[in-house]
Amino acid sequence: MNSNLIIVFLATLIIITVSGAAGAETIRIGAFNDLSAATADVGKDYAMGIAEAIRYVNDEGGVNGKQIKLYQYDYGYRIPEVHAKYKHFKRLGVAAVLGWHIVDTKALSAIVATDKMPYLTAFYSADLTNPKKSPFNLFAATDDSSNARAALTAWFDEKWPQKEDYGTRKPRVQFAYMFASANLRAPLKAIKDQAELFGFSVGPDQDLSIFATDARSQVQAMKSFKPDFVWHGNTSLSVIATLREVFVSGLEADHIVNSWAFDENLIKLAGKAAEGVMGASGCAFYGEDVPLMDTIMMYATKYNPGVPAEKRSVRTTQAWANVLALREALKRADAAGELSGENIMKKGFETFDGVDIGLRASPLTYNSTDHRASGEVNIYQIKNQKFVFMTKIDLKGRWPVKWAKEWFGW
Repeated sequence: MNSNLIIVFLATLIIITVSGAAGAETIRIGAFNDLSAATADVGKDYAMGIAEAIRYVNDEGGVNGKQIKLYQYDYGYRIPEVHAKYKHFKRLGVAAVLGWHIVDTKALSAIVATDKMPYLTAFYSADLTNPKKSPFNLFAATDDSSNARAALTAWFDEKWPQKEDYGTRKPRVQFAYMFASANLRAPLKAIKDQAELFGFSVGPDQDLSIFATDARSQVQAMKSFKPDFVWHGNTSLSVIATLREVFVSGLEADHIVNSWAFDENLIKLAGKAAEGVMGASGCAFYGEDVPLMDTIMMYATKYNPGVPAEKRSVRTTQAWANVLALREALKRADAAGELSGENIMKKGFETFDGVDIGLRASPLTYNSTDHRASGEVNIYQIKNQKFVFMTKIDLKGRWPVKWAKEWFGW
């Protein structure tokens, strides 16, 4: 069924509605986005991806014939707005919420658990993957801690053996991030644990504000230790500043960047300093030759023609991944007889066992005791100003006991 869709702008609310058969059943879905505040630089792209993906789902027949009505709010990355708009979502009777990032997700995690409201987010914290703590939080991507472990593993497997003095000493690693930020340092425990597993020599951590535009002192400290690679835990601004200083200073090290700085803006703004940088991604980058990408780009051109392809990013693909996972969960819950929040989780998401949504996303598996989407992590490297798929690290397959018993929820 092809539907004609209308977007209505009501202050900070965007509603995607369906014009089709009279009396057709609809499923209401809420969405939080940042179009105007601190994370709007990437939030706008994610928001467009959410709206475009919902249009696609409806054009493809919706959820077992039921169309989705999307209520999409720009909450300005403010906690009071999150609580107010969430109450509105509840009055509307939404079946699930497509969240955005740290502010909304953390503010609502306990509340959605009480309300039994499925909440998909682009905040990929490993802390959210433990259903005992966050039973109604999910994301269709590998978590930040698994990403950090896998990126270090990929470097150890493929880059370390290429060093001239490989086998004669321990590999050296350092970590640069904002010490004061609990969210940015969250994957640190996991990647340091992985470094210990492989016998790395770990240098002094470098404290770097996310607002830093000058990283000379930190890079000079790195030069004293001579790391083989540096892990960057900050957001784009300070990571770019650090990579530029590394490039100028001549520090000979490889670099791994966390997923929220590892995007198209890194290449655009760091330029040659980004060459060779590694990172993990839960899905393909915008424009990659992977299943469904042609469709994503077609919907982007059709519904946001004023935004050229070079302005779109992996944030669009991340949004599609969450929407496609939600569609599958809704279909399963609906087929089981009820689209309640608990049924969407228990009869929907938690029945996933290797669900393939395309987009080079690893097959999704969730159950009642583990909401980690996958143990298989995609690693990319920047080559000639493009993201190039490097390898897939299967953490679960390589360390099954550690994956099951040790590496959970942190």
